[in-house]
Amino acid sequence: MGKIEEANNKKQKKKRKRLLFRSILLAIMFGALLFAVISSLSGDSKQVEVGDQAPNFQLKQVNGENGGQAVTFEQFKGKGIMLNFWATWCPPCEAEMPYMQSLYPEYKEKGVEILAVSSDDTEKVIHDFIDKHDLTFPVLHDKKEEVFNQYGVLSYPTSLFINPEGEVVEIVEGPLTLERLEEYFQQIVPENG
Repeated sequence: MGKIEEANNKKQKKKRKRLLFRSILLAIMFGALLFAVISSLSGDSKQVEVGDQAPNFQLKQVNGENGGQAVTFEQFKGKGIMLNFWATWCPPCEAEMPYMQSLYPEYKEKGVEILAVSSDDTEKVIHDFIDKHDLTFPVLHDKKEEVFNQYGVLSYPTSLFINPEGEVVEIVEGPLTLERLEEYFQQIVPENG
C-alpha cells in the first residue's frame, strides 16, 4: 500500500505543479491583454493618418549645412516632404537609402525635401552610416523616439509623404523600391516645382 500512496502523492504533486504553471501563464496572458487594451484606449498612441496635418516637431540635424542645429518641421512648409523613420541597424532601411539619395538632387530642385529621422542611440553610428552611403539629404536624430511616438510609428522603415500644405497623403510601412518612391515624390511636388 505504501508504494501506491507514494505514486498517488507524486501524481498529486505533478497535478499541482501543472495547475500552478497554467495559472501563472494565464495571469501573464491576461496582464498582456489588459495592457494592450489600456494602451489602445489611451491618447498616447494616436497614430497620424492619411488626411491629417503633419504635426510640428523639433530635432537636431546631424549632417549638412544645418548639422548640429535644431530644425523644425515647419521650416520646410511649402515643400513636399518625405518623412522617413529609420535606424542604422535595420536592413530594409539601409536597402532603400540609395534610392532616396539617387532621387534627392532632382526632386530637391522641384521642391521636395527628404527628412530622414533616425532613432539610433548615438550620433556616431548615424555619421558612419551617412558617410558609408554618401547621404546628402537632412538626417535628424530622435534618440528618445519622441517624434516616432508623436507620429505613431510602429515599424522600420516607415515613410510619410506630405504635400506642400502639410497634409499627409501617403503612409508606407516597409522599404520602398525606386519606382514606388518616385511615384510618391511625384504626388507631393509643389505646383510651382
